[in-house]
Amino acid sequence: INKSSLTGRHEAACDPQPQSHLIRLPHDCFQNATNSFYYDVGKCPAKICAGKLDKGLRCKDNTAYCCGVSKMETRQISCNGYTLPTKVAVECGCKKCTETKKTVRGRAIAADNGEPLRFGHIYMGNKRVSMTGYKGTFSVHVPADTERLVLTFVDRLQKFVNTTKVLPFNEKGGAVFHEIKLLRKKAPVTLESSETNVISLGEMEDDDPIAELEIPPYAFYRKNGEVYTGKVKASVTFLDPRNISTADVTQSDLNFVDDEGDVFPLRTYGMFSVDFTDELGTESLNAEEVKVHLDTAQVKMPEHLEEMKLWSLNPETGLWEEEGDFSLEKSRRHKREERTFLVGNMEIKERRLFNLDVPESRRCYVKVRAYRSERFLPSEQIQGVVISVINTEPEPGFSSNPRAWGRFDSAVTGPNGACVPAFCDEQNPEAYAAYILASMGGEELEAVASAPKLNPNVVGVPQPYLNKLNYRRTDHEDSNTKKTAFSISMAKPNPNSPEENNGPIYAYENLSECEEAPYSAAHFRFYRVEGDMYDYNTVPFNEDDLMSWTDDYLAWWPKPMEFRACYIKVKINGPQEVNVRSRNMGGTHPRTIGKLYGIRDVRSIRAPGQPSVSAACLEFKCSGMLYDQDRVDRTLVKVVPQGSCRRDSVNSMLHEYLVNHLPMATNNDSSEYTMLAPLDPLGHNYGIYTVTDQDPRIAKEIALGRCFDGTSDGTSRTMKSDIGVALTFTCSERSAAEQSAFQSQRNSGQQS
Repeated sequence: INKSSLTGRHEAACDPQPQSHLIRLPHDCFQNATNSFYYDVGKCPAKICAGKLDKGLRCKDNTAYCCGVSKMETRQISCNGYTLPTKVAVECGCKKCTETKKTVRGRAIAADNGEPLRFGHIYMGNKRVSMTGYKGTFSVHVPADTERLVLTFVDRLQKFVNTTKVLPFNEKGGAVFHEIKLLRKKAPVTLESSETNVISLGEMEDDDPIAELEIPPYAFYRKNGEVYTGKVKASVTFLDPRNISTADVTQSDLNFVDDEGDVFPLRTYGMFSVDFTDELGTESLNAEEVKVHLDTAQVKMPEHLEEMKLWSLNPETGLWEEEGDFSLEKSRRHKREERTFLVGNMEIKERRLFNLDVPESRRCYVKVRAYRSERFLPSEQIQGVVISVINTEPEPGFSSNPRAWGRFDSAVTGPNGACVPAFCDEQNPEAYAAYILASMGGEELEAVASAPKLNPNVVGVPQPYLNKLNYRRTDHEDSNTKKTAFSISMAKPNPNSPEENNGPIYAYENLSECEEAPYSAAHFRFYRVEGDMYDYNTVPFNEDDLMSWTDDYLAWWPKPMEFRACYIKVKINGPQEVNVRSRNMGGTHPRTIGKLYGIRDVRSIRAPGQPSVSAACLEFKCSGMLYDQDRVDRTLVKVVPQGSCRRDSVNSMLHEYLVNHLPMATNNDSSEYTMLAPLDPLGHNYGIYTVTDQDPRIAKEIALGRCFDGTSDGTSRTMKSDIGVALTFTCSERSAAEQSAFQSQRNSGQQS
């Protein structure tokens, strides 16, 4: 290895000059110098750089080195009546990468009624890696070299069909939450092995079945190859794509590998799972020479008839493998009129999922971004949101009423949104439609409204392309419907039309263009309805990028692989919603005592039906070890409601805990509350909510849901102001001259 070239690589890879990184300051911290609420704290991009060399000029070790902050300075920012310390990156250098963990977590539940998959086994390939809990929850560590995560969920009680899913995860570390919907097994029917047996594949009551399985006499045999005679218990479960609500139950990501080794998508006409056992249900049976009769009247695209194949799912790879072709055959089945069927032959010899599918090459990508609020600011984008696309086949003349779904795909938002694959058509914009939704931590995000007035600036797509795409939020025709998804016609962009070549739909070959598209390019939007909240960390940290963590005593999160979120519930008696702040300082650790870790601001939310009561779930810095894991700090937390407020009461259990766990903070000022935060993860009985996770956003999301609900295991997006409260204040009405803190910042933030 040439030493000079390696050193050059080291220097080139890590520019010592930090990049600009603006953080938002608190609402009472306007900076006249920049005429804004922003301050540049600098950042070092967490990219790989060359490590140190030993005397033999060989690469010293296998440790990954990343560009990171090598020198910080503390600056004092002047605010309204106080100074705010902040740590600014002044030099970048090559150092060991921050270790992060990649995780997928979530819950596995029945698609029909939400029944959890209790103590189900989770396999990665043929290795069991985890188990679901009593409520169907699970967490799986993603191995470092994983490119495609394939998990199979197996129900030991055999209520549900074995389910294989390809789950997107966050490459930068942290956790992504997935809700796994399981198909309930059909109750078994008894067949005579000596007779011809016909099983219908179709779940729509008023429609003909899509297909039928025909099993000839004496087709069943045991694992050892001998013919089985006697009664057979057969459970055949069909996923009918004509039922739009079943799309999220789809297994795998509907892809296959062609002869050249390229991955291509499939468009499904139905999936079925077959389970044959002996009469006692103890021995699994195989069946040969099984015929599949597919009703051609159910295939609305004529070209699909020639391309239809039978596939089976390989649960280890999550890819579909070809089982056989179909041939056309006219027959009069069940004394009906003569019909044309596609007939295929198959052998059922292991518990695999089968699929009636067509390879489809007309593909595009849809650009979607998720935001923290309806302001849709580029700085307020959220990462780790799962964007899902259901491809639907519209009913002729009724674009909002799809006839069937054909494919389900998902992707996770990164710092520049997400590009999700979907079928599209250049000649006929309405040949395919897509139904798009977004979720984070199991909670659905809201899409931009399409009625009563469609605003292209808010949707994020200019006219006339927006009209061509026929954007419709789910409540377009009925305002009582959920607002959490939208549908579009998948019109492939016309290369000769400039207004169609800047997003939000990109041709399949233009994936990199989609991924690198600037914020100003057209895109679809989702946002969180999370009310007004604000976070300030003395040591800047981007919760979406765990590699941005810095080892500092004043870091809000002391460990980059374990994030503990703490919230306190504050009740406000008074006619107005109030801004509540937590000021978090070192309390007992000699390195941090009296120094600021950070500030949290949140606006109280009025309780439904109670005009003079509101409540806030306010984050504070948990007590515990600091980054060196040497000794604990009891964080000094000051809770201050804005305006003219008086402390009425403190939760008696919380007060008793703090009295018994000295030192005790003094509380001379009745307009606020000060405590040395508890070391123990107290629960709702104390008005404290604590959650630990490998991802800070998910830890906060779960803790916040519990705090809103006032329980230690539930979740709610509706504030329950009387349950699980820690502190109660009474606040008198402010004069009209006292503008809301958040309002003043919002107005100025939009100008800046």
